[in-house]
Amino acid sequence: MTNHIGVVEDDTNIQNIVSAYLKKEGFEITVMESAEQAWELWETQPPDMWILDIMLPGMDGYEFCKKIRQETDDVPIIIISAKDEEFDKILGLELGGDDYLTKPFSPRELVARVKRVFKRANVKDGETTDAGDKLKAGNLLIHQGERRIFWHGVEQDVTTKEFDLLYLLAANTNRAFSREELLVKVWGEDYFGSDRAVDDLVKRIRKKLTAVPLETVWGYGYRMRSDEVEQ
Repeated sequence: MTNHIGVVEDDTNIQNIVSAYLKKEGFEITVMESAEQAWELWETQPPDMWILDIMLPGMDGYEFCKKIRQETDDVPIIIISAKDEEFDKILGLELGGDDYLTKPFSPRELVARVKRVFKRANVKDGETTDAGDKLKAGNLLIHQGERRIFWHGVEQDVTTKEFDLLYLLAANTNRAFSREELLVKVWGEDYFGSDRAVDDLVKRIRKKLTAVPLETVWGYGYRMRSDEVEQ
């Protein structure tokens, strides 16, 4: 089954370039010029991924991203924007973006990031997983193959990066990871954003999983504390 990507961009040239490159890779593309049009698509034929501009007429990309995340954490969102300040990138990621690409960008880089995000989300066509691969750290249960998180026995809605960070820390309980290490392991070696993205991701996780034993190692990074680990 072909992955469907919704491209929300009001610049015609960028629309054409992004569509051409992604269609060449076999993706189904729907292009929209506004967040309002995108919301109509969401309610009728939800895409498997959004590629989202920030500076849009009417509702901006930040507000649209926020609305989508109120509905689901399962659909990846890649933000593309001319806004290149650190604050803008952090805000986009904090609101639930899975990646942030600054204009002008290489279409090939965008394609690579799309494939990587799909792979991490385990929605790539033909991909198989081992549903029996489970990890338990205290009250946190993670099904790696199914990419499902349970906290005190209740399944939680988490984003791709929230899952990746939780799995990494739970698989290495009591080991401290620096923010720089977490950036490389969760965002990838080609991510050039601030390590504040790690802090914002941890803040979102703590908000969802109250009292999760995800400890701050002051001046360094984070670790998952657990007295009982089963694998």
